[in-house]
Amino acid sequence: MSAVYVVGVGMTAFGQFIQKSMQDMTREAVHAALGDAGIPVSKIEAAYFSNATQGALEGQYMIPGQVALRPLGLEGIPIVNLENACASASTAFAMACKEIRSGDSSVVLAVGAEKMVSPDKLKTMAAFDGAIDVHNRDETIANLLAMSDGMTLPSDALEDTGPRSVFMDVYAAMARFHMMEYGTTQAQIAAVAAKNHDHSVHNERAQFRKSFSVEEVLAARKVCWPLTLPMCSPVSDGASAAILCSEEALKYFDRSRAVKVGASVLVSGTTHSPKQPEQHITRVAALKAYDMAGVAPEDVSVAEVHDATAFGEILQTENLGFCGFGEGGALAASGATRIGGRIPVNPSGGLESKGHPIGATGLGQIFELTQQLRGEAGARQVEGARIAVAENGGGVYEYEEAAACITILEKT
Repeated sequence: MSAVYVVGVGMTAFGQFIQKSMQDMTREAVHAALGDAGIPVSKIEAAYFSNATQGALEGQYMIPGQVALRPLGLEGIPIVNLENACASASTAFAMACKEIRSGDSSVVLAVGAEKMVSPDKLKTMAAFDGAIDVHNRDETIANLLAMSDGMTLPSDALEDTGPRSVFMDVYAAMARFHMMEYGTTQAQIAAVAAKNHDHSVHNERAQFRKSFSVEEVLAARKVCWPLTLPMCSPVSDGASAAILCSEEALKYFDRSRAVKVGASVLVSGTTHSPKQPEQHITRVAALKAYDMAGVAPEDVSVAEVHDATAFGEILQTENLGFCGFGEGGALAASGATRIGGRIPVNPSGGLESKGHPIGATGLGQIFELTQQLRGEAGARQVEGARIAVAENGGGVYEYEEAAACITILEKT
């Protein structure tokens, strides 16, 4: 099978763009990726387009990729539409890798776009309900909440704080279980958020670029205990894209800026107890990816992980093997995950700062890590970055994500 390389990346700013359409943002990201790769659109042989909410919010339930890409000149080629909840964009990337490894195409586009900001906030929040088993929604939430049965909670822990994504309740439930099981503290979760907001100050594409102290994070408006607003990802618009090529096609690009795909692993969850962390979906995927790439956690220079809430980063640093199970909170509080630390995580600012346009998020991670491995990340550059890991999960099934992608990228 051919080796796969990332030869072009593009990304819009993430944020609230009422006046921009899906097509507008897709065009911006694709044109940026083409310019970065130095090729015309006619060189693209196949495209994978990811989106999760346009059907629910705009009624474009089918062919969103064809609608968004044909005006850019992408016609007559295979265009595949992908939805895998918050893992949609990394799934598009994984499928583009398979397209190249199969030998069917030598230059492939993966692009993700999402238009989530709407005057109807309740409609936007309702779109998230489709990323959980709609037939057993109440039972799933009840089981997640029951994980922390017996934990002493603050008196205001379960009060209604207003409309929010169901996933804030899901993450809060997982966080409380982790706190009860391992002694993780709210201050450690706040340390993750403060670190990521600090990183985002240097990211011109981030939705938020304001620095917070741990104390300010803890004092902010509660969303769902133990999570406060700066710990949670916002509703976002945006698009991101990557152009991949085969070893044979690499001769047409600038090899010095190409980034090799060491592994791209997509998995679904399995039935197990939350007390079996070694079977967590991203742990299983990470071990498979490390084996495929021939590297280990200690070889990783930098990581982008799916921190839809700050607790998510704690969980995923454990699953990726950067520390032991139950040690993610202490790892964050130690400063090890800051730029300049032992293992910098989310130098982009992460989802709670950079933003989280669901269908674009995974490719936004690829954009950041490609810049890091090229040495083009500016003030947020991780010195000497050679191996990078992206973790992107989507949906919820029972006690974990329904889908997860682990991507390992290597400096050439």
